[in-house]
Amino acid sequence: MKIDLILGLQWGDEGKGKIVDVLTKDYDIIARFQGGPNAGHTLEFDGIKHVLHTIPSGIFHDNKLNIIGNGVVIDPVIFQNEIEKLDELKVDLNDKLLISRKAHLILPTHRLIDKASELSKGKKKIGSTLKGIGPTYMDKTGRNGLRVGDLELDGWDEKFEALTNKHLNIINNFNVDIEFNIDELKREFQASLNFLKKITFIDSEHYLNESINSGKKILAEGAQGSLLDIDFGTYPYVTSSNTTSAGACTGLGIAPNKINEVFGIFKAYTTRVGSGPFPTELHDAISQRMAKIGNEFGATTGRPRRCGWLDLVSLKHSISVNGVTELIMMKGDVLSGIEKIKVCTKYNYKGKNLDYLPFSILEENMTPIYEKLEGWEEDITKVRTYEDLPLNFKNYIHFLEDHLKLKIKIISVGPDRKQTILV
Repeated sequence: MKIDLILGLQWGDEGKGKIVDVLTKDYDIIARFQGGPNAGHTLEFDGIKHVLHTIPSGIFHDNKLNIIGNGVVIDPVIFQNEIEKLDELKVDLNDKLLISRKAHLILPTHRLIDKASELSKGKKKIGSTLKGIGPTYMDKTGRNGLRVGDLELDGWDEKFEALTNKHLNIINNFNVDIEFNIDELKREFQASLNFLKKITFIDSEHYLNESINSGKKILAEGAQGSLLDIDFGTYPYVTSSNTTSAGACTGLGIAPNKINEVFGIFKAYTTRVGSGPFPTELHDAISQRMAKIGNEFGATTGRPRRCGWLDLVSLKHSISVNGVTELIMMKGDVLSGIEKIKVCTKYNYKGKNLDYLPFSILEENMTPIYEKLEGWEEDITKVRTYEDLPLNFKNYIHFLEDHLKLKIKIISVGPDRKQTILV
């Protein structure tokens, strides 16, 4: 047996949570491989919306294991709140949720560094979620971080105090005014650690490889999107981890030859939260319509998402670096009622037409080149089969498949589990 991956092909918010939830029935284990509580995976069923930040999106299914891998960074305070909300919904987590000992912990001072760093940048800020993700990954690569497994060893208090004091010195050096009560933050953090210890810790790379060898079916769940990848995204306006398929190898301890299918998710249009270049962004009534109908507000921060036409240049880039084998298109219903739909098929980059992502896609370096397609008026939110979709919608699908050289196997026409069409 091998492991399948599911990941976003744009700037995140593609709808990974819903599709993981839909696919979970076909797998034994759902394993999250990177990112932290800056992720917001939204699932909707039985008329209730659920937002997960750290916990894999298979948690609502019985008899399915959910693993938080070593590549994830965990904020114990946010994690506790997430668990308590699941308790309210009577979700039984016994033997369903496991955490890698090698996953790094987000300290309260990581969040403070994040805030101080953003404030110091002024208008050049990245658009961080201020969850402490970046500073935690910095400590990880700087070999200063604290990991889940450290909670089982002697000397935790000394390690925690040493790293906290180091962080406080860093915060002072930013020379910005932020208010906080470090003693109160410490008390809250320590209380949440006691809660975290109730979850089973595992040596995840051993556990997952043994599971593969014993015939278990595993789905690896990514967070954020490929255009936010620390290497292959729109740097420096990116997240702090490898959001691409390679991140699943390092974030779970899985060898490349163990990867089977790579499911790539994208919206029928494009959105972005926070700062950074966005070639196909719109500033008109159509973008407002997309935002309203698509409910384009961040599941983690509530920030409004910027909206624009679908960008096939960046999409092909993501397909290439991930080795995508199957495509999944979300929110096709949001485009209903738009008379003419544009799709970006090339960039004019410094006077040359390119069909690949160049080093910089800042507005002063390039302009998008569009093709126009006929839209559709029909409401497709109640459609359940591909055959019943409007002709112009199917033409849109065929146009995308021809340019991307891949089939779109799943189409989402609304947020609910049932609003999913398998092609």
